[in-house]
Amino acid sequence: MRVLVLGSGGREHALCWALSASAMLTKLWCAPGNAGTAQCAENVPIGVLDIGALVSFARDNAVDLVLPGPEAPLVAGVADAMAAAGIACCGPTAAAARLEGSKSFTKEVCDAVGIPTALWERFDDAGAALEFVRRRGAPIVVKADGLAGGKGVVVAATEAEAEAAVRDFMQPGAFGESVPAVVIEEFLDGEEVSLFALCDGRNAVSLGSAQDHKRVGDGDTGRNTGGMGAFSPTPAFPPALEREAMERIIRPALAELSHRGTPFRGILYAGLMLTNDGPKLIEFNVRFGDPECQALMLRLQSDLLPALLAACDGELSAFDIRWRPEAAICVVMAARGYPGDHVRHTPIRGLDAAAAVPGAHVFHAGTEMLDGKLVSTGGRVLNVCATGPDVRAARAAAYTAIDRIDWPDGFCRRDIGWRALLSPSASDAERAGVRRSIAT
Repeated sequence: MRVLVLGSGGREHALCWALSASAMLTKLWCAPGNAGTAQCAENVPIGVLDIGALVSFARDNAVDLVLPGPEAPLVAGVADAMAAAGIACCGPTAAAARLEGSKSFTKEVCDAVGIPTALWERFDDAGAALEFVRRRGAPIVVKADGLAGGKGVVVAATEAEAEAAVRDFMQPGAFGESVPAVVIEEFLDGEEVSLFALCDGRNAVSLGSAQDHKRVGDGDTGRNTGGMGAFSPTPAFPPALEREAMERIIRPALAELSHRGTPFRGILYAGLMLTNDGPKLIEFNVRFGDPECQALMLRLQSDLLPALLAACDGELSAFDIRWRPEAAICVVMAARGYPGDHVRHTPIRGLDAAAAVPGAHVFHAGTEMLDGKLVSTGGRVLNVCATGPDVRAARAAAYTAIDRIDWPDGFCRRDIGWRALLSPSASDAERAGVRRSIAT
């Protein structure tokens, strides 16, 4: 099999790393890739939104399978373009990718089949949205209705925060060229969990769960980011809850999309809130999460490539995926200033020493080789990961590896995985104490 992965982040490095171990693989490319993907694939200098060039490359190089990493090319129709060229693509059509491209579309799908989710309203008029916030009060959640690179959600503790989010999100051009609109939802209380499923249009196979850490600072403080770390599996999400979420959320969504004539094939990512009434959907994404994917790939025991092919071919009904029993953790190292204006092209050293820590692995997220030296190019730059018999052991290995990296302009959260170290009955004071002890 000749495979092309689309993307340039840590998720794509992890996917290339996993695919490179497949006995079925004969050639692997990554477009555009980074300094890490170059270690296990051939990088191709084509952007993920240059769909015409990607199709031409895939056709000219007899690519058998395309695996998009980020959501933008899927929403833009890369799977449709590949299908028209006769090339398999493990990702949804543009019509099905609206699950991520439009928050209001997802809510309509939920309402049609009774998927448990937060109460919601959509607004394309800022005045009406602000009036709604004042009428409903806080806490309340404000979401940009289109793609926002992981930065289009504000969980507002006060009305002032919610009003500021409405004004920011509804500025023309705030998130590209889409018409500014927002979805405003009720606040759901509980723990957040990411559930992943591989889908073939009718059937779905669980790809496991993970917990992400969105805030930039220790103790879940500061601004939202694309993700500062993740761990898997999730103690708060036992097998019984996973089965419930698959039956009440994943499979009804697949059935509704099939009913609408837009069957979903690829990776479906359900962001869930574990409430007292059971799992409720926060949002759907149409690809692997980042950095959750990195932790999942370290735990994957099955060959990834035949699983992706089975999804493309509609053959998941009898497919089984095996997982290693170990826990895995991913800690993001970001450039100073992230998630705002951040430094670039600063030198990074010590990755070989970091990777030598037992159980540790370093995925590149925003790097390149410049004049023979590894430098940072993005906001989230490195994913320092590790496995262990439990999350405590895995996180100890990951932070040991981080301490061997020489990058003065980088930083990370020091409390990734703190939720996994608590018992389900822990009090707020105990949780705060665990966060403080981990951070120090």
